[in-house]
Amino acid sequence: MKYISVAAAAFLAASPALAQESTDPIKLTLHDWSGQLITTTLMGEVLEEAGYNVEYVQADYIAQFAGLKTGDLHVAMELWETTAREAMDEAFATGNVVNLGETGMMAIEEWWYPSYMEERCPGLPNWEALKDCADEFATAETAPMGRYLGGPVTWGGFDDERVEALELDFEVVHAGTDAALFAELEAAYQRKDPIMLWLYSPHWAPAKFEGSYVEFPPYTPECYSDPSVGVNPDAAYDCGKPTGPIWKAAWAGLGEKWPNAEKAIKNFKITNEDMGAMVADVDLNGKTVEEVVAAWMTENKDAWSSWIVK
Repeated sequence: MKYISVAAAAFLAASPALAQESTDPIKLTLHDWSGQLITTTLMGEVLEEAGYNVEYVQADYIAQFAGLKTGDLHVAMELWETTAREAMDEAFATGNVVNLGETGMMAIEEWWYPSYMEERCPGLPNWEALKDCADEFATAETAPMGRYLGGPVTWGGFDDERVEALELDFEVVHAGTDAALFAELEAAYQRKDPIMLWLYSPHWAPAKFEGSYVEFPPYTPECYSDPSVGVNPDAAYDCGKPTGPIWKAAWAGLGEKWPNAEKAIKNFKITNEDMGAMVADVDLNGKTVEEVVAAWMTENKDAWSSWIVK
């Protein structure tokens, strides 16, 4: 836990607006991929610059909503339209969790394959090509079924349901961590081994590796909620993942307890390009999250200073 510093206390005393706010720690959730750790640490550092006490709490991506509803957790900095929409809608409907707006980043999460696989599976990126060449994506563990390497189970995404709904001869195997997912991609790509996996943006991988996302039937909310909608009239999730903004959300009591902190979080904005570069520095260049965040803040002081309510 980070306790409030002497300097922060002096800042609070000097600022009538902040002096009325709680000195309790604002609890920001941390997950298990580099981009989210960067986003959250960046917001936390900005809040500390504004004089707030910040605490980081490790939490599962979807399970965190339980803590946000009760106020045991306060802020979630990355909720992807692609995987968290249902959980967000349910949480917002309770009135105990509020949407603090877009982060500025746009999310893509989908099945992805290296370009060299198109020779082995003609017809890609159309998803229907996978019906005839699933075995080209097989591994020793899954043969004759193709293998789809999904993200950690905690990320959600409905990949198992999609495989069943679209009647694909694929076995979904979940990577244990974000790092393991991309280590396997790196190894397969160098050897030109078959691989189909979960890839997302903002991230460095779509820029580093040549490949494409599979084109599934377009997503609609009804595809997820109504089995009669879509190419399989008997199953939901028979479409691609949604795309869209990456959101910020918070416990509904945040604005009453820390009103100007809530405003600063609402003001947070960052681009896919900036985030992709920072993730690359961590994942590829061996820098720590803290080093990368510090460098960005030094280079972009005018940007983050504008988030803080004076």
